[in-house]
Amino acid sequence: MSTLLALVIVLAILMTVVGGETGIRSFFSVLINTFLLILVAMLISWGVSIPIVTVIFIPLKLATIIYLGTHDYTVAKNSFLAAFIVCLLVGLLILGCQWLAQAAGLGPEAGEVLVGLSQMPGISYPLIAVTVAIFSTLGAVAEAAVAMSSGLLELKKHNPLITPLELEKSGTSIGKDVLGTAMNTILFGMFGSFLSLFLWYFRLGYSFGEVVNEKLFVNEALIIMYSLIGVLLTVPLATVLISRSMIKNEAKK
Repeated sequence: MSTLLALVIVLAILMTVVGGETGIRSFFSVLINTFLLILVAMLISWGVSIPIVTVIFIPLKLATIIYLGTHDYTVAKNSFLAAFIVCLLVGLLILGCQWLAQAAGLGPEAGEVLVGLSQMPGISYPLIAVTVAIFSTLGAVAEAAVAMSSGLLELKKHNPLITPLELEKSGTSIGKDVLGTAMNTILFGMFGSFLSLFLWYFRLGYSFGEVVNEKLFVNEALIIMYSLIGVLLTVPLATVLISRSMIKNEAKK
């Protein structure tokens, strides 16, 4: 048994014990999302249009993350709508920023690995960079949307007489906590995965200007900024959607 398989089994057992039915569904969500990412890479390598693949797989991945990881349909519905709208807005931002940054492609650090191999595989590196950036923000946006929707709906269940205005004020308070946690998670995740490259920069005597103009660093920094902006947009949007959903439900009753 390989180490990876052993860890997957341990993860499945812990998620089942801690989360019960929701934990099992979340575990299958992880597996399905992994399969979707592999399928995206295969489709792009086969020559399928990168924008078409990206547009098709954004809602598929969001639906897998949110609907399989949430036991409440109302939470899932509002979270999916908020996350999808934010992903579209952030996608437009990514298109503009990637064009301005001109950081797509392979950096000089990959030179030794690719010696003897073609660095022109016949696909668009800028479009690949856009797709990677969009998919990298999906997790953070979906997590923030679910956290906001779950918190606000729990408030509504425990206090059915709460007004939409009071709910929005409570959403602001919840959003501050969600923002702090999400931002720290994103930043520490980036520094943890990028630590070895930072050490390389320091040992090779890179200047500050060389670091901030290096492709690998720029791409990672941009992805972090996209994720942070996505979370910032998700918090008020999820609050507004929940409040309007409350008003519609009360009007129907």
